[in-house]
Amino acid sequence: MSFSQLGLSEKVISAVAAAGYKTPTPIQEQAIPHVLARRDVLGIAQTGTGKTAAFTLPMLTLLEKGRARARMPRTLILEPTRELAAQVEESFARYGANKLNVALLIGGVSFDDQDLKLTRGVDVLIATPGRLLDHFERGRLLLTGVELLVIDEADRMLDMGFIPDIERICKLVPFTRQTLFFTATMPSEIRRITEQFLHNPVRVEVARPATTVATTTQLLAKSGREPHEKRDTLRRLIRSADGLKNAIVFCNRKRDVATLFRSLARHGFSVQALHGDMDQPARMAALEQFRKGEVTLLVASDVAARGLDISDVSHIYNFDVPFHPDDYVHRIGRTGRAGRSGTAITIVAGSNDAKAVAAIEKLIGQSIPVMETLPGAPAAPQQHRIAAEPPRGRHHPRRTGPITRMDDARSRRAPVPPPRPRSEPPPRPRSEPPPRPRSEDADTSHLPAFLLRPVKV
Repeated sequence: MSFSQLGLSEKVISAVAAAGYKTPTPIQEQAIPHVLARRDVLGIAQTGTGKTAAFTLPMLTLLEKGRARARMPRTLILEPTRELAAQVEESFARYGANKLNVALLIGGVSFDDQDLKLTRGVDVLIATPGRLLDHFERGRLLLTGVELLVIDEADRMLDMGFIPDIERICKLVPFTRQTLFFTATMPSEIRRITEQFLHNPVRVEVARPATTVATTTQLLAKSGREPHEKRDTLRRLIRSADGLKNAIVFCNRKRDVATLFRSLARHGFSVQALHGDMDQPARMAALEQFRKGEVTLLVASDVAARGLDISDVSHIYNFDVPFHPDDYVHRIGRTGRAGRSGTAITIVAGSNDAKAVAAIEKLIGQSIPVMETLPGAPAAPQQHRIAAEPPRGRHHPRRTGPITRMDDARSRRAPVPPPRPRSEPPPRPRSEPPPRPRSEDADTSHLPAFLLRPVKV
């Protein structure tokens, strides 16, 4: 099937052809006709399956008619991270939405610049939940004109604690709006949300929930528990990787991202860092460097697991086993995209990591093989007998074995170096008292000195 058979407008079909796409992906083929028919859609698909175009392309067709009013967006797209929101905006620009007003509401950007765009009227509003509610509470935004609501990466919204905000936003938009809901996994809380806010949705499922891409090779690498041992294991894995073009290294904590980034840079790797404490310009600059191939490695926290739209990532390294099994699916979904092959290696250190890996294997329904030999592992050091150095100080260990002769005891002692001669000042001349008269007959050598003093009679 081609894009021309999905019901898209001629302008959108021409823009897709100009972008180099010829055949729709399964999620696009199944979802686009239902979106154009104004049905609510529940889409379950892995990352990298083209689901962003599954809602942007039909939205471009639907928005060709009508015009936006000031502070009243016609459509609203909610994204969990700034990076993913920015990439959806780039998707609209890629498909030639020149006549549409597209606004981006994310943190780290001036409120005044965003408010200026809202005042001009917005056809497509792309936002993170927190910044959207900030504008609404300031009275700068009205949601009563929203015709279509898109909730993307809903399970990630759940992980980041956005579900209360999502519920509030769904109550602020009109009841008659059309809702498109996309997720990679279906926890019970997400199922409850879909039952509450979607009206008779069409379920589009192109893969079983929480499955991994078949073109991705998954491996486990055992390591010691200490952080420096894990860093050494990672360096050996990267240096010995076959066909490594670029790689993303995931850590669980932001401070570990900074530490690992400094370590890799110190060992001569081309590396950049990405985590939630960085301001928006720095985050976008790091992503742009990685996209353009200016750096080979990107050390990231899970904030970037859903926000990276880089089609050709060859390797994924999990420096830490993720806390939640679902995060593993999203992490390794950064590689093996669009039918390409990829490699995902997880470093396992200790029993806690082994338990987390067991939970991951239960979720994805398959076992992950362990690398038999770690490439570049150093040879085991040889055991050499070293003569013990004689102890110094007053406390000597007890000697083993009897000592029968004094000569043996002396021979076992460490040689004492002779004292170094030092120059002493010449003795000062002093006057000695005259010798006391002594009786030659009296032998007083055995008497104490005080008895030999003269006594006055």
